[in-house]
Amino acid sequence: MNLDRAKFGLILLCLEVLIVLLFTIFVGYDLQADGSHEKHHVNPSQGGLRPQANTIVKYDSMYQDVHVMIFVGFGFLMTFLKRYGYSAVGLTMLLSAVAIQWGILCRGIFHHDDHGMINIEITSLINADFAAGAVLISLGGILGVSSPFQLTVMVLIEVFLYSLNEYIGAEIFKAIDVGGSMFIHAFGAYFGLALSRMMKPTKDINSTNEAATKTSDLFAMIGTIFLWIYWPSFNGALASGDDQHRAVINTLLSLSASLLMTFVWSGILSHENKLDMVHIQNATLAGGVAVGAPFLKSKLGLHDTCGVHNLHGMPGVIGGIAGTIMAAMANEQVYGNSLYQQYPARAPVQNSSEFSEIVNEFADVEPGEGRTAASQAIYQLATLGVTLAIAIVGGSLTGLILRAPVFDNVPLDQHFDDVYFWECPEDEEKTKLMEANKNKGLDNRTFDFELGADSDTKNVASQAL
Repeated sequence: MNLDRAKFGLILLCLEVLIVLLFTIFVGYDLQADGSHEKHHVNPSQGGLRPQANTIVKYDSMYQDVHVMIFVGFGFLMTFLKRYGYSAVGLTMLLSAVAIQWGILCRGIFHHDDHGMINIEITSLINADFAAGAVLISLGGILGVSSPFQLTVMVLIEVFLYSLNEYIGAEIFKAIDVGGSMFIHAFGAYFGLALSRMMKPTKDINSTNEAATKTSDLFAMIGTIFLWIYWPSFNGALASGDDQHRAVINTLLSLSASLLMTFVWSGILSHENKLDMVHIQNATLAGGVAVGAPFLKSKLGLHDTCGVHNLHGMPGVIGGIAGTIMAAMANEQVYGNSLYQQYPARAPVQNSSEFSEIVNEFADVEPGEGRTAASQAIYQLATLGVTLAIAIVGGSLTGLILRAPVFDNVPLDQHFDDVYFWECPEDEEKTKLMEANKNKGLDNRTFDFELGADSDTKNVASQAL
């Protein structure tokens, strides 16, 4: 056994044992999922739960949609690199599984019962998927230049900071971010970009493998299509009533307009006015934002493999600003009493005459803080600022930590290549060649032994061996 290679598997084993132990001690089923609870064994007229009261009925279909986005959409979206398909799909599955389990525990630090127990039900799984979504967005910034060990450590740090930021924004500031523009997209993007900047300056990254082929781009379009189809569920999964209805409708219309305008501008701005598949893969989802990565690389020394700044960062910030403007404009004339469902903090305080009047007409309103539209908008904007601060500072510190040799830094000559971490039968010759070059003190970047290389190229490789 190669202990250096086996180290990562042993670490994952220890991590899973720790997670199982923590779940055993601190996690239990919520009332609606606990079959042993006494309320499930009495007549509904005596306080028992009716079948339709269980939230699994309401949320399961959208939960499955979000789950497909995480494991299929994000995974295949990242397969555009010509020699990194195994890693794109495989690491997405690994990191998502870790993030879901760890996310339940981290969120439970801030959301638990009086006995310190974390009670989970279907919405807990949706929130865990959202945490995984933020992680996968960050992965896009360092895809191909980081090891599985580094990425696993990133998940542990980022998911905790994600949960902290969400608690500050949603529970303390009571900001509303139904589609996750701030909590998921902006946070994940700028955490990943800050991490990328601190882990590896751009000038050190120069690989012929950081490119696509027609086949790899086609696989990436599978991810784009799945994300495009299910994005309305992602935005509306945890909304309720007419809020959820509007979220689904508005998201679909926005995506449709984005898709159309992406084809318009891609055909106008691309070389020889031909459509660019990279634009279609990304701008289709990002609201038409299709340029910007070259600037980051040349001016800021910041590497962004998947263009997360364009696809998630800028749209996330724009969404946060738009949310601030909408909060300032929202009033009862537009939303009626459902305004207090959309912005709970704007509901009148408990025991006030205003609250009593509203409850008499609209029983589903909970007491709030009596905020004005202006004060709600200020809290929305403050949430965006805090999100960016935690993401950038947290990502930078995480990047400094992950530069330590103990976390298995990927050699420069093996960036964007599956062969360093995966068994790739068709790459056995390249693996032998790279090892031979290393023993001879040669730079492996001088050899670009592509999949499907012709016989002359293979003969050269054999002679080098």
